[in-house]
Amino acid sequence: MSSAPNLVDSCGWLEYFANGANADFFAPAIEDTDRLIVPALCLFEVFKRVLQQRNESDALRAIGIMRQGQLVDLDAHLALSAARLSADAKLAMADSVILASARQRQATLWTQDAHFAGMADVRYIARR
Repeated sequence: MSSAPNLVDSCGWLEYFANGANADFFAPAIEDTDRLIVPALCLFEVFKRVLQQRNESDALRAIGIMRQGQLVDLDAHLALSAARLSADAKLAMADSVILASARQRQATLWTQDAHFAGMADVRYIARR
């Protein structure tokens, strides 16, 4: 594995927390907390989903695990980079912010979202 930082997309975190079929794919990136970066937007998406599907206690526990990585805040520079990516690659806002966060930090993006398949510096696995 390279020494580049890792960024796990929200879908990867949810897969890991649910111990889904692809959880083992995401585990190495998530558990290597020294190289893990976590966009604040992923905190939002994961907290919301776990809160909807489980309860606030489980959602807070998930966020506690995520916060072991280095948090990436959405600042003006990142927002504009994400907007350019969104326009160029026809990505939704959340996806463009996550991709821009990975590129800003020269990180590998780990995901099971098909629209990232084939992009540079992306580790993709199809949903099962």
